[in-house]
Amino acid sequence: MLLSAGKLQVCSTRSTTPLAQVGAIARLPMQIATMVRSLIDVWPDAVYSKALVETRLLGRTTVFVTDPRLIRTLLVDHADALAREEVAQRALVPALGNGILTSDGAAWRLQRRTVASAFRPDCIRALVPRMHEAARRTSERWSRRSPHEPFDLLKDMMRTALDIVLAALVSGDSALDVDAFEQALETYIGTTNWKMAYAMVGVPSWVPHPRQGTGAEAAAASRAAMAAIVARRRTSGVQGTDLLGMLLGARDPETGTPMDDAAIVDNLLTFIAAGHETTALALTWTLRLLHDHPEVERRVLDEIEVIRPDFTGDPACVDRLVYTRQVLMESMRLFPPAPLIVRRTTRPVPLDGTTVQAGSSVHIPIYALHRQERLWPRAQTFDPDRFAPGPAAERERFAYMPFGAGPRVCIGAGLAMTEALVVLASLLPSYRLRPRQATPPRPEMRITLRPAGGMSVTIARRGSSHG
Repeated sequence: MLLSAGKLQVCSTRSTTPLAQVGAIARLPMQIATMVRSLIDVWPDAVYSKALVETRLLGRTTVFVTDPRLIRTLLVDHADALAREEVAQRALVPALGNGILTSDGAAWRLQRRTVASAFRPDCIRALVPRMHEAARRTSERWSRRSPHEPFDLLKDMMRTALDIVLAALVSGDSALDVDAFEQALETYIGTTNWKMAYAMVGVPSWVPHPRQGTGAEAAAASRAAMAAIVARRRTSGVQGTDLLGMLLGARDPETGTPMDDAAIVDNLLTFIAAGHETTALALTWTLRLLHDHPEVERRVLDEIEVIRPDFTGDPACVDRLVYTRQVLMESMRLFPPAPLIVRRTTRPVPLDGTTVQAGSSVHIPIYALHRQERLWPRAQTFDPDRFAPGPAAERERFAYMPFGAGPRVCIGAGLAMTEALVVLASLLPSYRLRPRQATPPRPEMRITLRPAGGMSVTIARRGSSHG
């Protein structure tokens, strides 16, 4: 076994009998098909209750860790023993290159230092008026919709979040075809589960998979669009103060070498692709949960009415949306936009009496972690009061990880939370969503956690008493 059992609760689902091995091989095509639909559907049931699970997943030995103390040990104490796993690299590198999300070691540290200042609280606060403007454009789109016209809420939130992230990262570039760029990103993401499944089974990267050509064209198109933006900014002679400007002015602290255009494109694409999709998903799931819990929605609307946020004149008012923030946090507990962290150990890692050997694939299934009853009483219940100051202070830090944790915690977490708050507070007082499905869509994982088939809704204007 890759794990040497100690005092922890360890669950091994591995079987080594010849008959079991034959059965496992026979099940591989079915498992691959399931993973292409959604990776969380092939997780063993034990990840929702045990602290540590070793299993054979798509032909590979995989270690799942869902104990907060062990997660801290991995991501903080032994962060230097973890590298990016091929599963994620195969899915992301063709489109995102070797930016901050896909790089390791010195290359990652340099890029992290370079972009950190763009995500300071004061820089995020300065973007609040632009966030509100993007929400206003969404409101205008909604005002033109018939109350009986169904639409996919996720697609609308994707566009809203993309408008915001483009304003933050590459402001002032009007030549980008946003519709085409958005479609290219969406098309590529639609092919990533095939790449992940092939990597987990050990299929070489040159073996074709469905829609491979379409995905490659989409990746090339998105990279070309970003390269054109970089070229236009260089030609203008104006560096700018957005993230692109910071990347253009970045220098290696040891050599003074500037970041080349390929690396700039890698990082722009990383922040745009990862940033807009995760925020859009948080908004989509939150709006659905608010519909299903009218008493919670009422409290949010009451808070907004009392605060009367002026995002243009007083950007700091976003900090007063305390209960609305709790709602977002609870929504991301139940439906974390990034539901899985995958790493590979580069040396043996001790875990309180248990050792994960070098070369192991280590998974932190955040979606399962957030639904463990031993960590979250009434785990399936939507309860924003879990994140009130008192209960939140008593909780183990690594029991809640919608933005990851450790040195590689999401650098854009503050930006994502702020823009989600601004969008909710800008739209909710005027509009009421009516989902067309009686129950929420099944969550499925395609890198991120999406509602299967989208989130079909109709929309109506609220009355003066919250509708």
